[in-house]
Amino acid sequence: MNMLQRWEPFMSSWDPLRDLEATRGRLAALFGPLPRNKDLDKDEALTAAEWAPLVDIVEDDQEYLIKAELPEVKKEDIKVSVAEDVLTIAGERAMMKEEKTKKCRRIERAYGSFARSFALPDDADPGKVAAEFKDGLLKVRLPKSAKRQARAVDIKVM
Repeated sequence: MNMLQRWEPFMSSWDPLRDLEATRGRLAALFGPLPRNKDLDKDEALTAAEWAPLVDIVEDDQEYLIKAELPEVKKEDIKVSVAEDVLTIAGERAMMKEEKTKKCRRIERAYGSFARSFALPDDADPGKVAAEFKDGLLKVRLPKSAKRQARAVDIKVM
């Protein structure tokens, strides 16, 4: 009996979406179930439960600059705060309203509340944080404080 089987790539039963759903099931077993959007087709099983804006953090000699992408978020819906050496950017992107003459066929962008928190570096001055918002981009500037001078201390060993 011949133990080798002929591989036929075009007759394969491989289904990438089924494999993706199986992976989602394995992740759900580890981290708990992901919420499902009941309004979408059954094939659209994977949805995002939460969202967080993407950020870039840049440093130079004078400051740290955090740039957060917040498209379609209103300035008044953004809150930037510093507490206990943690900078928090929070807010909300409102769900778009469905018009009577238009139907939403697919919604992939995330909506709702968001929050991102960052531990402040030791040399950042939390009292001088400034933020500006323009064209969907939030820029938070963290000026550096005067660098602490390293000093040598002789310790007597007893």
